[in-house]
Amino acid sequence: MIRYLFDKSKLIDSLATVKQLLKSPTKPYSTIITKSETGIENLAKDVIVYNYENPKLFKVLNFFSISQLFFWGYVGEWAFNGMRDSKPQNISENTPWYQKINLGESKYKNTIAGSCFLIGWAIISVGWLFTLRSVRYLVLRKGGKKVAFVCYTPFGKNRIMDVPLNCISAQESRTTAKTFLPIKIKDRSLFYILDMKGEFRNTKIFDNVICLKRKLN
Repeated sequence: MIRYLFDKSKLIDSLATVKQLLKSPTKPYSTIITKSETGIENLAKDVIVYNYENPKLFKVLNFFSISQLFFWGYVGEWAFNGMRDSKPQNISENTPWYQKINLGESKYKNTIAGSCFLIGWAIISVGWLFTLRSVRYLVLRKGGKKVAFVCYTPFGKNRIMDVPLNCISAQESRTTAKTFLPIKIKDRSLFYILDMKGEFRNTKIFDNVICLKRKLN
């Protein structure tokens, strides 16, 4: 009987505790880390969050892109000025169709030349665009309100752009991205990319402050 009363008393106390917790205005535990918890509001100096040092890759890429522009430009110039308008001879019904084509004819010559110029410009455009959108350093500025994007350029110099935190939206998390991590900046076309081979120097700040998916209106 005494044991029954003791167990009943413990049960009543437990129920009372649960009831009190339910009425408590305290918010439930959340895994979201606030700015104060990461300490970014009290930053006394700039903090390098990410860096990717591989200038040799971009030198080779841009050398290749420029050489392709000149190569295809030369081929296009040769096609436009060097191909003669000479009609095929000794044509019969059994002659293959491709031997009947006069590549020196204006419509073919102009098409070949134009295609060569387009290929050359397309290659250099893709190479330069990839270079300009590749992030070399990601720096959280003093005070924690802006992030500096230090990007590569085709001719070796760095390009620095300060962006407010609320204008940055990551498309993937650091743990799910495999090769590149795309980041969208408000009012900027396309994405800026972080190579996953780079070094994340401060994963806490990157994951909980910078690498967030935000609505960019």
